[in-house]
Parts: sequence; C-alpha cells; structure tokens
Amino acid sequence: MIVDKRNNSLIICDWGNWRIVKWPRRNGNKEETIISDILCNGLTMDNNGNLYASDYVKNEVRRYKMEDKKGTIVAGGNGKGDHLNQFNYPTYIFIDEHHSVYISDMGNHRVMKWMKGAKEGIVVAGENGYGDSLTQLSDPRGVIVDEMGNIYVADSKNNRVMRFSKGSKEGSIIAGGNGKGPQPNQLNSPSGLSFDRQGNLYVVDCENHRVQKFDIDSN
Repeated sequence: MIVDKRNNSLIICDWGNWRIVKWPRRNGNKEETIISDILCNGLTMDNNGNLYASDYVKNEVRRYKMEDKKGTIVAGGNGKGDHLNQFNYPTYIFIDEHHSVYISDMGNHRVMKWMKGAKEGIVVAGENGYGDSLTQLSDPRGVIVDEMGNIYVADSKNNRVMRFSKGSKEGSIIAGGNGKGPQPNQLNSPSGLSFDRQGNLYVVDCENHRVQKFDIDSN
C-alpha cells in the first residue's frame, strides 16, 4: 500500500483479487479498481505521480501514468529466469530521484537496479545464490535506498535487515541477525521497510505480528 498525496487516496495491491485498487483517504466507503489482471506484490510512485507495480506472475515491473490501465514495462518482461533482463518472482520495489527502479528479485535471492530506459538490470545486492553470508540473501523482500545510495534489504528467510553501501557486494547486518524469534534484537520473516524524517528505520516484522523501530547510524 502507498499514499497518493496528490489525490488524497490510498493505492493498494489487492493481491488475491488480481487487481490494484484506490480508496479515498477521507469519507471513502467504496474502492475503485484502477488496474486489473495483475498479481501485484509491490507498489511505489515517482515524483511525477507515475505508479510502478511489480507483477509476481509475469515477472515484470510496469509504469502507469495517470488513467493508464495498460502501463509500460520498465523492468523484466522477458519471462521467468535468472538473466539480467529477467526476474524470478519480483516483489517490493523502490524508485529513486533519477527514476532508477530497485526490485527485490525474491526467487533469485538478489536485488536488481534498472536505470531509466535500460534493457537489463544490474545486481546491487545478493547474486551469490541462496545463503546467509554477507554477500548473500534469502528471499529478499522490502528494499529502500537512502540519500547516500545505501541499499537496505529485508532479508526475510535470514531474519535480518542488510545494508549494502553503494558499489559494495558485501553487506552488513543492521537489524536482526540473531536467529528467528520474538526478542527485541530478533526478527521473524521481515518484509516492508521505511524511514522517517529523523532516519529511524521501521521494519514490518511479519511473523511476529509487529512493527519494529531501529535507530541506525547511516554512516
């Protein structure tokens, strides 16, 4: 789910109904289907108000301009696989100020960066197969990038959040990494990530049914 401040509405991946819906933020009692026939797993919006959505089945990310129901492929769309122009179950997505799209390629255990207009992506985290070393990911989900280009990944099956400095192939553990569990220093299948204005990191700790807040050092 994302907030569309321009139109004062919520945009939601209605995963089970194969659609994306829009709800008014105030006095809303009926949804509007804005995109159909999509098994959406991730949503984001750029600074021009264009909507980006990942399709879990079609292994692609599309950009939708206002009132556009078909969209344009901006990443993937070349079938399921592990080549640089393919995905294997893309999930969460993030877009930066240059309109480069970061995608958690969950089935390939990596995060891809597709620059605007690119025909293939660049591996920016993972790429060493399923595992728990500092160069590996295991079913990555939430992804977010800070102003310095550091990439944060919810490494769900490893129950940790990883940070990859710009250009680095080896990450560091900044949250969790202490085994699966309910303790404050543990996570259980983390998914979504978000920052507040003070730089605190919020983690949707899925199987613990909670949201954790972490004060991290961005340096």
